[in-house]
Amino acid sequence: MGTKRSLSDQKGLVDLGAKHARTVKSGWTGPNERTFIAVKPDGVQRRLVGDIIRRFERKGFKLVAMKFLQASEEQLRQHYWDLREKPFYNGLVKYMSSGPVVAMVWQGLDVVKTSRKMLGETNPADSLPGTIRGDYCVEVGRNVIHGSDSVESAQREILLWFKQDELICWEECSEHWIYV
Repeated sequence: MGTKRSLSDQKGLVDLGAKHARTVKSGWTGPNERTFIAVKPDGVQRRLVGDIIRRFERKGFKLVAMKFLQASEEQLRQHYWDLREKPFYNGLVKYMSSGPVVAMVWQGLDVVKTSRKMLGETNPADSLPGTIRGDYCVEVGRNVIHGSDSVESAQREILLWFKQDELICWEECSEHWIYV
């Protein structure tokens, strides 16, 4: 029951090797689904990282990768490629490269969809109390956190921000209290 165990025998979707996992197949949902979450520079500066991590842990999701870094403009341009035609694109890239971010990969059942609900709406004014943006944000340009919007986006973003050997597969002792 250590980190060398393979999950491929359970669902046939993840090959763990020694202790590193590949991202799951596109469209697959289950307890091994993964999402990319990043605390933006405003969230780091406001010291919200611990509170955000706590929310994901309390929900029952498993942290499988995390790093604190100063993202390059090149990496951010790739990350936000789908927004390149928007008028705010250059400002977003400049802002996101203005300070450190905390990049994370979380794993769990329907983690992409559930994380999006936990984050709240992109515009904090539309976010309900109890969501991260509803509790901590005022302006859309400083909305504290990024989260993948689909399983496919999560896979692309995870591969952009993390090397395969940075994704740690580990057995969580409380998993049987979270999943049937």
